[in-house]
Formats: sequence, C-alpha cells, structure tokens
Amino acid sequence: MFRPLLPLIRRLHFYAGILIAPFVLVAAISGGLYALAPTAEQIVYRHLLHTDSAGPPQTIAAQLASVRDRHLGAVVTGVEPAAGGSETTRVYLADDRVGEWERRTVFVDPQTTEVLGDSVTYGSAGALPLRTWIGGLHRNLHLGEPGRVYSETAASWLWVVALGGLTLWINRFRTKRRNTGAPWWRIGVIDRRGTSRSRTLSRHGAVGVWLVVGLVFLSATGLTWSHYAGDNIAKLRTELSWQRPDLPTSLPTGSHHGTHGTAAPPAGIPTLADDQFDEVLGIARRHGLDGRVEIAVPTDPSSAVTVTQTRQPWRYSVDSLAIDPHTMQVSAELPFSSWSIPAKLTDWAIQLHMGILFGWASALALLTLAVLLVVVIVHGYLMWWRRGTGNHPGRAPARGTWRTAARSASPASRAAFVTLMVGTIVVGWFVPLLGIPLLAFLILDAVIGRRSPTDQPHNRDQSRQRLPARR
Repeated sequence: MFRPLLPLIRRLHFYAGILIAPFVLVAAISGGLYALAPTAEQIVYRHLLHTDSAGPPQTIAAQLASVRDRHLGAVVTGVEPAAGGSETTRVYLADDRVGEWERRTVFVDPQTTEVLGDSVTYGSAGALPLRTWIGGLHRNLHLGEPGRVYSETAASWLWVVALGGLTLWINRFRTKRRNTGAPWWRIGVIDRRGTSRSRTLSRHGAVGVWLVVGLVFLSATGLTWSHYAGDNIAKLRTELSWQRPDLPTSLPTGSHHGTHGTAAPPAGIPTLADDQFDEVLGIARRHGLDGRVEIAVPTDPSSAVTVTQTRQPWRYSVDSLAIDPHTMQVSAELPFSSWSIPAKLTDWAIQLHMGILFGWASALALLTLAVLLVVVIVHGYLMWWRRGTGNHPGRAPARGTWRTAARSASPASRAAFVTLMVGTIVVGWFVPLLGIPLLAFLILDAVIGRRSPTDQPHNRDQSRQRLPARR
C-alpha cells in the first residue's frame, strides 16, 4: 500500500538524517552519560550517601536535632529516613536560594546522628549536582528555552527517522531476498561484502533494525517532558483520565486544632514536630510502605503530612498515604494498585527512560542504545559522503512522489497518499516541532521540484549512471 510513497520516505529520511542527526547525536551522547550518572553518583558522593557506622539507627528526632545544631533556625520541609544497610538519611530544608525543583538537602549518619554534609538535590529522584548537570545537558544543553527547543526537536523527529529508515531497509531487503533467497532473519545481520559504501549502508541499516523499538520508546517518553508536545500529551492524558492520581491532603474542617493539643501554627510554618516523625514513619510501615519513603511536611495547618515511597531500582509500585498531624490518623491512602493502567505504564516508562526501573540493567541497556545510535548516525553521514564523487557528498533522492501518488490511478496509491496526508496533519498538530519543519520541508521541496524540471527521477538515474561510485 505504501510502496508508491517510498521515494518520499527515502527523501524525507535523507534530509531528516542530515539536518536532525546532529541534535540526535548530542542527545544520544548526553543520554548515555545520564545512564551512567546514578552509578557515578554513588562513587562521587559516597561520603554523603553511605556510612560505615554500625549499630541500630537513632530516632529521626535525634537526627533532626543534629541538623538543627548545624543549621540554626532551619525549617525542615521533609525527611527521607535511611532504609537500612549503609544508607544515610536525607533531611530537606527550606531555602529560597535554590532554583525550581531543587532542594537543600542535609545528609545524616543514622547510627551516630553525625551530619555528613549538605548539597542541592534536584527532582523527585533526588539527583545530586553531577547527575543534575548531565540531566540539564541532555534536557536543554544548559541553554534554557532554546535548548529545550533543540531537545524537543530531536525527540520529535527521532521516531520518524527510525521508522522511515526501517521501512526503507525492509523494502531493500525484500528486493535482496527475491534475488538471493536470503532468509528474513538476516535483515539485522551486517553484510561485509561489496563496496565501502554498500558495507557502510549495511552497518547503518542492520544496526538500525535492532534499535527501532528502543528509539521509538525514547522518543515517545522523551516528549512527555517537552514543552509544546508535552503540553498536548498532558491535556490528552487529563481528558482520558490517564494522569497520575493525586493523594487527597486536605483535612476536614475543625480537625486541625494544633499539634499535641496546642494552637495550630499559622500558614507557612511546618505543622509537624520533630518527635512526631518517628510516629509518622511507624504508621506508614504498618500500612505497608516499606523501603525508602519521603515524609513531606505541609506548611498549611489544614493539610496532611504525606508519606510516599520514592523511586528506587526494581521497585514497580509507589504507594502513598496522608496522615493528620494533629490526630495521627490516616486521612487518605493512594496505593499504586488503584492507578489506571495507562498511568502505571507511563510511570514505568518514565523510570525506564531515566534508567531507574531495573537498576544497572536499565543503565546498561540505555548506554548500549546510545552507543549504537552514535554508530548508526556516523555511518549515515559516511554513506552520504561515499554516495558522491570527488570532494562532494551525495545528492538527495529524487522528487516527484507527492504528484505521482496523488495522480495515480491505483486505489492503493491514492489511499496511501490520503492516509499520509491526514496522518501528517494530525501528528504535526500534536507534535509542533515535527509538524512545522515537516510542512516547511514539503512546501519547499514541492516549490524546488516545480522550478527544477531536470531533477526528475529518470534524469537523476541517468546522471547517476555516469558518476563513478566512491569506493
């Protein structure tokens, strides 16, 4: 059905590869570094994340007392108690000097209550400066909004280039199979015979076959963090009730009479006393919240304290509950089992994209994907160069597909043409940084095609026959 559109796919894959590949290359390198960041973080910040002390842990109240001795007048906004082993406790302090999504974090030895140091952490994963810097490089090249546009452009086009390349490679292999009888399983095997360009093409295509699923996954999940397409995805998830549910934190009117019988603190002041953290943690443990959890303290006396399991390797569910700090009663629960299937899949996909879900296995898979993507991109440029002659790279594939498909008498060709048109409009609207460049490409390509009658397919084929192939 889509065979008449192969020339257009070939031309689009060519131009997208040439123009978008630098963006994808940077994203691949920075993404590969980010996959290694959690492991590197454990080494670089071992003095903050781990302790060699032995014995039972002290109470959270005792650990907070050490923090307050070191940071006079500090306002505690949350605590992530050590869950055992050599882990340290994280204490989050209010700090107006940190940026959005950043928190001032103090690390405490739970056995000795010694304050080991403090740092700024980022996001729900609590990334330390090294991982934060690499994440910023991957997200926007540390260039702010222009960098976000770059990143979204790469994510928007990655799946198009990947699927377009797969379509072309399947068509090429189908022809090869008719001529040689090669089995289908060899579609992902590199052919080391032939000219240097044909070997380069084989490496580019065969390796790309193995990457397609991963690249489409990274593109789709990466767009959830983007600005323009991300907003559309968020609206769609809201309309379909696919978003992550919120834990109710509002307390019934009249329930907040003050902690331990005292008057309720004014808004803006944390509503949990230090000696209540251990009680809150105990309640959470009895309700099945094991492993590392974060106790978040509200600054509004009419809101509950929340306890949420943090994202950790090999953890597939994240439960949370709300506790009334004035009565120490659970006011609401949000088990992961109550999430919708799309919300669960989205959460798992995000963790997988970040290299968290399966720990080192996720990181190794992402690093391998990044390295192989760099190989595919480099061989794509080599193939472009070896397609030409002398010191000139190869020319673009022939034009004329739109006109041929639109005027074709074949119902299949016309159906393919209409399907592609409608799909282009819908996807282009939903993913603007794909749609706008794609529309510009199609219009410009059509205009150039009308003004260059000599650039028709049969003339191009004849001219290429006269050019010696670069070996």
